[in-house]
Amino acid sequence: MSTSSLPTRFGSGQAVRRLEDEALLRGAGRYTDDLNLPEQHHLVFLRSPYPHARIVSVDTSTALGLPGVLAVYTGADLVAAGVKPLPGNAGFKRADGVAASPPRWPLAHERVRFVGEAVAAVVAQTPQQARDAAESVWVEFEELPMVVHLDDATQAGAPALCEAAPDNIAAEMRHGNAAATEAAFAQAAHVVALDVVHQRLAALTLEPRSVLAYPDPADGRLTLRMSTQMPSGVRNTIVDTLGLPRDRLRVQVGDVGGGFGMKTGAYPEDMVLAWAAHQLQRPVKWVAERSEEFLSSSHGRDLQSRAEMALAADGRILALRLRSLANVGAYATGTGVAIQLLIGPWVQTSVYDIQTIDFQFKAVLTNTAPTGAYRGAGRPEAIFTMERLMDEAARQIGMDRLALRRRNFIQPAQMPYKNPMGQTYDTGCFEKVMDQALALADWDGFAQRAEASRQRGLLRGQGIATFLEWTGGNVFEERVTVTVLPDETIEVFSAVNAMGQGIATTLAQLVVDVFDVPIERVRVVLGDTDRGDGFGSAGSRSLFTGGSAVRVGAERTIEHAKALAAAELEVAVEDIAYAAGRFSVAGTDLGIDLFALARAQSEQRIHIDSTSTVSGPTWPNGCHICELELDPQTGELQVQAYASVNDVGRVVNPLIVRGQLDGGAVQGLGQALCEHLMYDRETGQLVTGSLMDYAAPRADQSPDFRTEMDESTPCKNNPLGVKGVGELGTIGATPTLVNAVADALARGGYAARAPLLQMPLSAGKLWGLLHPAD
Repeated sequence: MSTSSLPTRFGSGQAVRRLEDEALLRGAGRYTDDLNLPEQHHLVFLRSPYPHARIVSVDTSTALGLPGVLAVYTGADLVAAGVKPLPGNAGFKRADGVAASPPRWPLAHERVRFVGEAVAAVVAQTPQQARDAAESVWVEFEELPMVVHLDDATQAGAPALCEAAPDNIAAEMRHGNAAATEAAFAQAAHVVALDVVHQRLAALTLEPRSVLAYPDPADGRLTLRMSTQMPSGVRNTIVDTLGLPRDRLRVQVGDVGGGFGMKTGAYPEDMVLAWAAHQLQRPVKWVAERSEEFLSSSHGRDLQSRAEMALAADGRILALRLRSLANVGAYATGTGVAIQLLIGPWVQTSVYDIQTIDFQFKAVLTNTAPTGAYRGAGRPEAIFTMERLMDEAARQIGMDRLALRRRNFIQPAQMPYKNPMGQTYDTGCFEKVMDQALALADWDGFAQRAEASRQRGLLRGQGIATFLEWTGGNVFEERVTVTVLPDETIEVFSAVNAMGQGIATTLAQLVVDVFDVPIERVRVVLGDTDRGDGFGSAGSRSLFTGGSAVRVGAERTIEHAKALAAAELEVAVEDIAYAAGRFSVAGTDLGIDLFALARAQSEQRIHIDSTSTVSGPTWPNGCHICELELDPQTGELQVQAYASVNDVGRVVNPLIVRGQLDGGAVQGLGQALCEHLMYDRETGQLVTGSLMDYAAPRADQSPDFRTEMDESTPCKNNPLGVKGVGELGTIGATPTLVNAVADALARGGYAARAPLLQMPLSAGKLWGLLHPAD
């Protein structure tokens, strides 16, 4: 065996280059739009130009007569055919006990509720023919009053989006003990309050949503090839909505150009593609244009909160009180509501020992695109609010911000620790992680760097965030199949999904750990509901749930194969040992190769279908530290340094983990610095609907990251000891940067302006804070 193929070079803990990259770099990737089939037609959507309107009539006659047009569908057509609306807000209710949200049809029926909602669909031979025909569909709208901003939607007498929510409150939840919190505030030596706004964001995946739906010519069974993180969930929603038997629909996923949570679950467009291909019995493709993604894909964040913290004279936190309004858009989805009313609150108290809380969260309907999962999904909002409060509290009570954190950290001796939301942290050494980050960032050397900046006329700020997050989606079961094939390949199928995060490489490394064979012998197969069901990839669960299942499935395969080897060699199972791809009989030279054993079976393979469960979520945590320079004459800022230490448990592939942490941090910096999806309050139009208007983070805004991992506190809830990592960087970066700006303001004599900071921190906004009278 050559040195390059030694299994130990490709198992856990090794910085293995991503196996996925070779095909992508050669241009051999297989995205949905790369597939084309005979007799394939193309679908284009006609979308509403109005934020709120009644559909008076739809005339499709002209479109149907144009060249190449095969069909035109309207919302009324699908309703008449028995197509159901998409699932609603999953049981989250208002104070009156009603779960309120308008029905969301695959194509708008009777009313449109946001600009960009699909009203009609045209199927034609070419994309241009379909676009031309869509423009000729005549829709008569009757405009209705609309609201796009939280403040307007919650005013008395505001236009209502549905009868069940006359005040536009789709759902609400309260957590904690209001009376105990009030008592804690009454006896507090200090009370700190902040108004915090988390602006609306776009996911901006490189590959837009895309679907190719086609029937099997033999039996009409439908296949959807699409860009999604959750193929099983999409299939289940589509068959329920269209009334198809589950075994009549297959969802396959090839390469996915990014998801960030935006590609979880089924969209209305997916239903329409499936319906069209089923009705026409021919392939139908849709690939979203970038403008469609801005208008109609799930948006992230959009939350405004009033946060108050009560502290004792020594800095101990006595209680936390929050009042939040979440803009969930025109349709309250289960995901969009849960993120703000439940998942974010789960981590609101973060790494601090706080047991007295009073939280009130409301999900508000507006005439905007629905919100859903976006990297971090509720945890960035909660952690940002908590870390901004911590720094402002330290400034206002005159206490060092590190000392304030040390005073309130949950201690290792308190583990397992149950927070006031009933969530149990299995492990965590938060002060230890912070101490490592302080050394990595040279925290104590900041004064000298700040003086050098001052001499150049710049304000230098130092920001910190200490935090944790919850991962897992609370779906802890996963199924895998492991097959040893006669061609000397071990094929592993998992229902977790690749979307650019390198999960196939990491899973292959886990197979190498168990089978002790070169990684070239391992083939990971993902994204096919015919091969197996599972939750998919969301909530940073792919490794700790899916990877644990692969580990268990591989071990079960070895145990099963030992019995087969014992029968082949005519010895007792207890006498069989396995190492480096070979079974041997203890104390003898008898043995059989793993792949020879597979060839010896009647089916010429060794196969295990394995389902396993982890015992709970993971709680990755970290300390992120940022330094920046702010020019008081222009409001321009530049991130100078970024250091972080991250407890993500055991690290399988440090190269991939660092990439996830740094990439996530860039997205967090993007929210802090420049990203903002904005609707015009007077017209309801999306005014940042293209990359000419929506400012995404750029490489020149990103610092050289110094990123380290602490593996000394493995997770106890899964056999790998790993913790989710995909969203941790995003969660930490945003408060770290904003705290650094607040620190720069305070050091420059503008401490009173620090509580007024609101994202994104554009140069104009910062200049206005620095020069309020100019």
